[in-house]
Amino acid sequence: MTDKAIDDDDLVASYRFELPERLIAQRPLAERSASRMLVLRAAAPAPEHRTVRDLPSLLDAGDLVVVNDTSVVPARLYGEKAGTGGRVELLLVREHGERSTWVCLLNASKGPRPGTRLVFGTGAVHSLDAFFATVQGPVDDEPGAFVVRFEGDPLGFARAYGHVPLPPYIGRDDDEGDVTRYQTVFADEAKAGSSAAPTAGLHFDAALLGALEARGVKTARVTLHVGPGTFLPMRGERLSAHRMHAEPWSVSEETARLVADTKRAGRRVIAVGTTSLRALEASAGDSGEVRAGAGLTRLFLRPPASPRVVDALVTNFHLPGSTLFALVCAVAGRARMAAAYAAAIEASYRFYSYGDACFLEVVR
Repeated sequence: MTDKAIDDDDLVASYRFELPERLIAQRPLAERSASRMLVLRAAAPAPEHRTVRDLPSLLDAGDLVVVNDTSVVPARLYGEKAGTGGRVELLLVREHGERSTWVCLLNASKGPRPGTRLVFGTGAVHSLDAFFATVQGPVDDEPGAFVVRFEGDPLGFARAYGHVPLPPYIGRDDDEGDVTRYQTVFADEAKAGSSAAPTAGLHFDAALLGALEARGVKTARVTLHVGPGTFLPMRGERLSAHRMHAEPWSVSEETARLVADTKRAGRRVIAVGTTSLRALEASAGDSGEVRAGAGLTRLFLRPPASPRVVDALVTNFHLPGSTLFALVCAVAGRARMAAAYAAAIEASYRFYSYGDACFLEVVR
């Protein structure tokens, strides 16, 4: 690859494209697996137009589908600054050392200083006893993120009074339908910790999982608690200057064994969602071999690199100029993905969290 090509790969402008606002899905389809699916094979010059229900026909017996079993928390809380009454919107992102202390995103009229006390559940926000928290300070390398210590259990409060953390491009308030539809069917309540859904998994339902099993396709689980930083646009000029927000991941002994067995048998590993892919790649570390473990990852997979563990990816359509669009370019090639997205726009595919899907084979 020439120096010019490498420079282009590192330019954020190379990952921007025009998207008509009408294609941004505001609500999910009535049936999870009814979404369209653009299929881009490694050896094919042009995409195919299929549906998510066609996924089993694209796979072979012995292939392994890896899903993310994290559970989305109703992580958006509305409150105010104690004493001043200034409105505050808080998004729980991840635990920070103990259950009562979290990294959070805060949206307020004025940036909160360390020691600022927040109150939730008072006044017009909710009619219940006040729930307090104190801002400890900003997270140095995560813009907009603060360490917040709660006087109680923030997860318990969020489950009772929080809002489904729909992304900002869904231009409506959350409702009862989002409680179930912004959660995958394999979400494990014991693994609550995501402030955004692993959206590719939203297309899976019992019928699709049954069809995969009947095909002889195996399923494994990883956990990556999705933070909002994954979806933030890159603000600089170069990808290499972008710093990812940290996200907790874990891979079990069983999943590590299933991946190794699949590889030894010459079968394929298919990640459902960029979060599953990132969990597998994080667990592989420098060796390239998936191992059981857990930790925090800031992995930013981008061209000219490509995934080492997975052979294909099921994913939604992503934001222009985002780290996730850069990731799918690392999977299938930047020029090919630009052409595929142009074809999807022309065919009026639905974009983003509640939108349609892609099946991308890895180009190595």
